[in-house]
Amino acid sequence: MGYRKAPLVRGEFYHIYNRGNSRQQIFFNDDDYRHFVKLLYLCNSVKKINFREDIVEKKIDAWDFDREETIVSIGAWVLMPNHFHIYITFPKDGLLGENNISVFMRKLCTAYSKYINAKYKRTGSLFEGRFRSVRVSNEVQAKYLFSYIHLNPVKLFQKSWKEEGIHDKNKAISFLDKYRWSSYQDHMLVNRLENKILDRDNFLDYFSDRKDFQKEIFEWFEGSDEVSQKTVFWE
Repeated sequence: MGYRKAPLVRGEFYHIYNRGNSRQQIFFNDDDYRHFVKLLYLCNSVKKINFREDIVEKKIDAWDFDREETIVSIGAWVLMPNHFHIYITFPKDGLLGENNISVFMRKLCTAYSKYINAKYKRTGSLFEGRFRSVRVSNEVQAKYLFSYIHLNPVKLFQKSWKEEGIHDKNKAISFLDKYRWSSYQDHMLVNRLENKILDRDNFLDYFSDRKDFQKEIFEWFEGSDEVSQKTVFWE
């Protein structure tokens, strides 16, 4: 199932999304989340990667794997029980031309599907289809998307957060501070290995410190207009 209406263009920025087939769950425990997070790092490489052969059997820490050169730049990401979001680009000097994002996503989704199918002895497609993508065309859209991605876990305790706004901001902050499966902690300057996933050089530096980040993602989300919100999603 294809969702892209236009080819992915080098140097442009995109909101990437995929979800479980029939909206089924794709993460079943912390180990599954952990594995996908490592794949975000490992699959962003010119090298082919076989997790069992290259990491497990060689007893290498995934975060120490020599990627040589990356093929995309990731500015933000979040994992939810049945889907994920990534804010992504591939630089103008990208190694694989206009297929960089497609190559990365194919490696990522294939590797994770194989892991889940083997672990849980299941068959069939894990994901609904090919990933969806929407181009982010201006800074207003970028700020809204950046906020949306990092605030997404609020849905786990307030399902209507996007439509109604966040009811309890203090509860949301406390929850997000502890939620490990996104780049929120990385932008809050928490010292952790997952920092290696991000490439901030290719994204605008909106924040001077963690207080700015935490404050502004709420303000950008609450202050965005309906047009900005709709244009970073798909029909």
